Amino acid sequence: MRNFFAAVALQAALLAAPTTFPAAPAHAAEMTVKIDNFTFTPQRVTVKAGATVTWNNEDDIPHNIVSTTKLFRSKVLDTHDYFSFTFTTPGLYEYFCSLHPHMTGTIVVEAMTGSDVAQ
Repeated sequence: MRNFFAAVALQAALLAAPTTFPAAPAHAAEMTVKIDNFTFTPQRVTVKAGATVTWNNEDDIPHNIVSTTKLFRSKVLDTHDYFSFTFTTPGLYEYFCSLHPHMTGTIVVEAMTGSDVAQ
């Protein structure tokens, strides 16, 4: 009989314990690139298809964002202005500031997988 009560007590303790599951990896639907000191940071960004990338100009100098393939182009961004673009197709997207062509960056867009869609 003691074994019965011990088993019941153990089962009750297990049921009362909080259940935790490992967190699924997060796939950011948005990513921010900071423009400051004549650089894009991070210079290389990897996102899943469907993600939006936003460039924030935190520099005191105007900049813009221009795709090397002419897929996207921002207006000239003053301090605290921003530009966003949603990447729907997997691929490699290079860009630069046409006002300061030495400023370059790359967006790598990966295909969504079944597990990405389920999240």
